[in-house]
This record gives sequence, C-alpha cells and structure tokens, in this order.
Amino acid sequence: MERTSPLLKQSMLPASIKQVRIHDTFWSPRQLGVIETVVPYQWDALNDNIPDAEPSHTIENFRLAAKEADGEYYGMVFQDSDLGKWLETVGFVLSVTQDPQLVQIADEVIDLLERAQQPDGYLNTYYTVKEPGKRWTNLRDNHELYCAGHLMEAAVSYYEATGKTKFLDIMSRYADYIAEVFGKEEGQKRGYDGHPEIELALVKLAHATGNKAYMELSKFFVDERGQQPHFFDLEAQERIEAGDLSRDKPNQKKRIYDYFQAHLPVRQQQTAEGHSVRAVYLYSAMADLAAEYSDEELMNACKELWRDTVHRKMYVTGGIGSSAYEERFTIPFDLPNDRAYTETCAAIGLMFWGHRMLQIEKDRQYADVIELALFNGVLSGISLDGKSYFYVNPLEVWPQAADFRNDMNSVKVTRQPWFGCACCPPNIARLLASLGQYIYSHQDDDQEIYVHQYIGSTLDATLSGKQVRLSQQTNYPWDGQVTIEVTSAEQIEFTVAVRIPSWCKQAEIRVNNVPANASNHENGYVKLRREWQTGDRIELNLDMPVEHIHAHPQLRANAGKVALQRGPVIYCLEEEDNGANLQDITIPSDARFHVQFAEHLLGGVSILTGIGTRSVYPSGDDQLLYTTQGFCRENVPLTAIPYFAWSNRSRGEMTVWMRQH
Repeated sequence: MERTSPLLKQSMLPASIKQVRIHDTFWSPRQLGVIETVVPYQWDALNDNIPDAEPSHTIENFRLAAKEADGEYYGMVFQDSDLGKWLETVGFVLSVTQDPQLVQIADEVIDLLERAQQPDGYLNTYYTVKEPGKRWTNLRDNHELYCAGHLMEAAVSYYEATGKTKFLDIMSRYADYIAEVFGKEEGQKRGYDGHPEIELALVKLAHATGNKAYMELSKFFVDERGQQPHFFDLEAQERIEAGDLSRDKPNQKKRIYDYFQAHLPVRQQQTAEGHSVRAVYLYSAMADLAAEYSDEELMNACKELWRDTVHRKMYVTGGIGSSAYEERFTIPFDLPNDRAYTETCAAIGLMFWGHRMLQIEKDRQYADVIELALFNGVLSGISLDGKSYFYVNPLEVWPQAADFRNDMNSVKVTRQPWFGCACCPPNIARLLASLGQYIYSHQDDDQEIYVHQYIGSTLDATLSGKQVRLSQQTNYPWDGQVTIEVTSAEQIEFTVAVRIPSWCKQAEIRVNNVPANASNHENGYVKLRREWQTGDRIELNLDMPVEHIHAHPQLRANAGKVALQRGPVIYCLEEEDNGANLQDITIPSDARFHVQFAEHLLGGVSILTGIGTRSVYPSGDDQLLYTTQGFCRENVPLTAIPYFAWSNRSRGEMTVWMRQH
C-alpha cells in the first residue's frame, strides 16, 4: 500500500532487515545464539520438551483445535501469542540466513494453523477448544485480538523473509472476519481488546498485503478506545444478563479503565497509565497511525505520553512499569529499586514505540532511549547462554528478603528456564533477531541516511536509483570508536547523519581524516553532506568516561545515591565481587573508576574498579540493633559489572544505586 500522508513524507523509513547484515563483536554472538540456541530451545518449550520447565502446551492446543489430538486446553488465554512471537522470530532469522530445516518446521506449523482455522476464518485455540460459542464475549480480559495481532505480525515477517503467502493468506482471512465483526455498522461490535497489539499488527498487514481496509480497522480500534458509552461496561452487562458471572461477580473488585488505557479517548490521554506493556503497544500503533493519516492531534498525544513516560516514569536502565500489582505505571517518580517490576516486554515495547517516533521526528532522544533500553532493560532479561530469562528486572536484590517477602514474590534472584506466562522469552528472541532494522533509516526525498545505533554492520541502500553501501565497524559499547566506510559504483551526493548520543559530552568526527564540525547538530545528529565515493571514511570518536548518574530529587528511592554509567551501559555491584550487604557501601562524590576489559568474564565485558567504604563492626549475636555510636568505616575495593550481565555466575545480592558521601 502506498504511503502518501504529508507527515510521513517528512519522515524516514527504517532499513529493512534484509538490507542490513550485522557483523559485530558484541551483537553477532547474541544473534547467532538466537539462531542456534534460542529458536530451537523455544521450539522445544512450545512442545513441552524442556525438563523441569513450566509446561507450555501451545502446539498441543493447536492440535486440539485442529481435532488432531484428544485432551483439554492448557495454559493462559493468550497462549497462542507465544507461537506467534516464535514464528515472527523465525521470519526474522530467515531474512538473514538460510535454514531449510527451520523452513520445514515453520511450514509444518503453518499447515497446522491452517487446519486449526475455522471455516469463517476464526483462529484462536482457547475459544475453539475450551469455550466454543463464547467468541468475543470478553474482550476486556481474554486477549482474543491480542493473539490475532501476534499471529498477524508473524505472518508478515514470514512472508517478507520467504515470499511464501500461505501464512499471510491465513491471517488475511482472519482479519477479514474480524472486520465483519467489528465496526460502526448496525450489528457490529464497537469494541477493542483489553490488551492492545492488533492495532500495530494491522498496520503491518496493510502494508504487506496492500489492503487499506486493515489500516482502517486499526484506526477504528484506536479511535474507539475510551469512548462513551464504555464498551467494557456494555460487554460486562451482556455477560451478566447471560448468567456468566465468572469475571463480573457483585462487589468484585474491578480494574479501573486506565489499566487498559481506556479511561479516555486516546487523543485526550496525556499521562502513561495502567499496564505498561499494553500502554507502549498502544502508543506504538498511535504513532503508526499518526504518520499514516498525517494526524497531528494523535502525534501530539504520542509526544505528551512519551515525555511523561521517559521524564517521570522510566528507570535508569530504560525499564518501565514499576508496580508488580497490575504490572503497571504508578505515579511520577515512584521507581523503587528492590520491588521494581520493569517487565522485559515493557522495555521491548518502549523500543518499538521509540523506533516509530524516531522515524517521524528524526530526533536523537528516541534513539537514545532505544539504546538505553536495549543494552540494559532488555538484555538483562536473557542469560548469556540464551536458555533462561527474567520476566522482572529489579535494580536491587537481597535474595533472602526476595525469597521471603510476599510483596517481592515477583522478584526472581536467578533467571528461569520458562514461564507459565511466557511472553518475555519469545519477545526477546524476536527483538534480537530483528535488530538490524533499528540501526539505519533513509529518506529518499532529501537523499539522507541516518545512523541511529552503533553496531558493526553493512547497509545496502538505494538513493535515486543508485546503490550505496555503508560498512560500520566498532567495538561499541566498550569503546566509542566508530568507522563508517562508503562503497558506491559512482559518485553520489547524499547526507550521512550520525547520532551524537546524549551521554557523550565530547565527540570528534573526521571525514577522510579531515575534521568535521561535530557541533553542527540537528536534533542530536551531525549531518555530513558531500559527494561520496568508494573508500570515503567517516570516523567517530565518542568520549566514554565513567559517569555518576544522579536521580531527580523527587525520586525518593535514590536520594543521596548515584548509579554508574559508561557509554550506553548501566553498571551494578554484585555480591560475587563485593561481598554481602551492598547497601552499606558508599562511594565518594569524586570517586574515579578504572575501566578494564575482562575478556574471559561474562562473555567479555568492560568492568569498573574503584574504591568505596563500608562499615566495620564486630561479629556476634550480642550486638545492638540500634546504637547512639556510629560505626567506623574502611576503604574497600569495588568492582562493577554491566547490569545486563548480573546473575550469570552465582546467586547473590545486586544493586545499581550506591550511596554517595
């Protein structure tokens, strides 16, 4: 489908996964791990073949729906979405590598989906197997459209990778059926899902198929959200009248509508509320539609919501959603460390949203947050071997307390092999597999290529019908040296816009060994325009000192504390290196840390070493809990490791924030 909106004409298009090849010392092993370890491991998990892991039953549910097995439905109401995310990952993998065996597995499971699809196009195992006859009776709680959205995204990914249309046709039939059920015409439902997802998926499906009706359906779902009379009220009343009180008992505590981002029409929403993953999925779709329809009012809502999220409700790691209760945003500056929820999926969703905002606004603030979330709030969610995962990503852990306290029961001290609610593992896999689309964007009208992320890679692009290749080499994030080399069959004039990250206070840029004016920023990007030819080189030197990060005074949990950051990486202390009772450690305000690359530690990371202090007190059970006498303090060596790498060695304490004296 042709994109013609004026707003979108001013924006960029991200380079596709097929245009980018990653060859990076940091990211290539992780992408290879997705291909060789994570995808096969998660396929085994979906088939219940991981010993001692929470069963999934996802594939078996589809066999039940296809009437090819006997038994009962098992799992969450949104279990289908785990397969959707896995298949989407497979599509991303097949965009960059050939794997006939993986194609065969995917084709066989797509055939299973076709057999499980109902004659009218409906495809959902929960309602086909467990509650037939109750379709679309509880959109508020039961994720029907959410599951459809993840399968649609998977179908687009697989089609773009292989050119095969069967999966796309399956999901197009389902989308056509959904368009018959939902809408403003008489007899249609004026509703939407409690968990946004289908909205952004329909935008992708519209572009893949050229069917604008899917774009209109996405717009309908977004526009209907929060309107009065409230759809969730009408839907609940229908259930009650039908005698179904399972989710609507009298005096039962109900979630308020901000949990679903349905408390107001979307254009009136100014603060990030409710379930954090639902929120950023919705905001991603809003950004898509703002661009597609040149909707400035919708775009302004996106910008206001972004400001509230990033300036008042985001952790230093790029994590969002501080409360385990309802996995939600709370009030500004309520960002506790030891009870931080910060679901991995929420950080991934923040990247999705930022990626869309970046294409429209060409502003480094979005690329900076993408980078922050990627290196910290997302990467912490997967172990170095790719076989275990964090659902929740706290910034402070005391294992004994986390194991005992009921208000910390969501905090796990070690990563888990799988989850009954397993949304995060396949979400991490699809993000890492699709990383190539976050590095570059291009704008053909102005002949511009933007470099957003510093990842060793090759981009093949076409500008004015001419082929251009950019080859990026770097040891990022461990140092700030980046080289970009141009290859072109003929001279061509265009702009290379390179991001100067907000954490970088001093940057040097040279073109063919001649200094360029690095102070000439446009929204955080230095634009280098010239006639480029093969062999031209851009060299960046991004100064990367260790910084003490201070929280806003209203962020009460971090009063008097600092965190350590070097480049895009947030650091933490672990008990493994620094002993127990990390909260007793203080560092001076002028503390200097030495940077050392430890090749054989945690897969090869830069560590920070310095000096702090901790209390000296005699051991024994006869010591008073409180005393009028202060304790002496002694200097102790400190070692900080990247936050993403914690809990890969031994079970123990961890903290990001340290007291400063």
